[in-house]
Amino acid sequence: MIEFVFAPDDAARVRFAFSPLWELVRSLRVLTDPSGHALHLPWVHGVRPRLRGLDMEPLMAAVPPWGYIPDFLTPPPDTPLPDLAAELETVRNTPPEVVADELRWTEPGRRADPARLAMAAAPERTLETLAGLLERYWSAAVEPYWPRLRDLLEGDVLRRTRALAAQGAAGVFGDLHEDVSWNAGTLTVDRRWDFRGELLGRGLLLVPSAFVWPNVSVMMPPYQPMLSYPPNGVATLWETGRDRGAAPHALAALIGRRRAELLTALATPASTTELAGRMGVTAGAVSQHLGVLRACGLVTGHRLGRRVLYTRTPSGDALTASAQTSTH
Repeated sequence: MIEFVFAPDDAARVRFAFSPLWELVRSLRVLTDPSGHALHLPWVHGVRPRLRGLDMEPLMAAVPPWGYIPDFLTPPPDTPLPDLAAELETVRNTPPEVVADELRWTEPGRRADPARLAMAAAPERTLETLAGLLERYWSAAVEPYWPRLRDLLEGDVLRRTRALAAQGAAGVFGDLHEDVSWNAGTLTVDRRWDFRGELLGRGLLLVPSAFVWPNVSVMMPPYQPMLSYPPNGVATLWETGRDRGAAPHALAALIGRRRAELLTALATPASTTELAGRMGVTAGAVSQHLGVLRACGLVTGHRLGRRVLYTRTPSGDALTASAQTSTH
């Protein structure tokens, strides 16, 4: 059992970020064990042909199907919106002795992996090999899907940031994951090993990750204390517009078919580009419809960096829910 003990002001130090590198590394486990991550099977089927000719063996040796992933491959993001190049530079700057130690580390009761031991014997060469492979793997397997993933992750950060402001730590951790519980200032994560410690002013970093599903992942001192969890709405990540179903007839009759489809699609926050891709229309057409829905108080936009993420307002939620009820 892992327990992070919060001091009275530690809730104010909870912060959010998401990480292209985390998605990249965690997705390797999905490829290794698709049946254990069945939600992502559409992605697996789409990606495998893209990986022909790429030597995945060093990556698969470094990232086992379960258990410990060397921490140097997943450094905690130090900005809310990191980019992959900066994260890979952090990986490349890992001291060789840290690379060797983490590749040699074996969980109690398990035998050391000969491939990882061989990699640990030449840590500098290993580091450059892994960083280069991660870069090529990103281009083939994750970058084509990054806009969709990014919208999902940003939407979850937006939702939980609002919950933190409105309800405090209980509002953030209450529905985070079945393995995570919050009680009287202590955050507990169900794990096979034991750790209990105070945050000591460093705060807790929360990192939503689509590919960590269906589990959570924890990083402990000496690294920045961090918890990675599946974002809200991950179950619909790979659905197409057709999979998502048509908007309720009553809603379409009230506000028009396209606007009804948009309002239905915004069950999870999304950008104009993502909505246009889902619906098979131009971004300009989506913007026009969103403008009408905003004027009616049914959706709102939130700027994150240079992008705007749209989400339903409580009025939009209520209208959609009542229309869906009326169809049953």
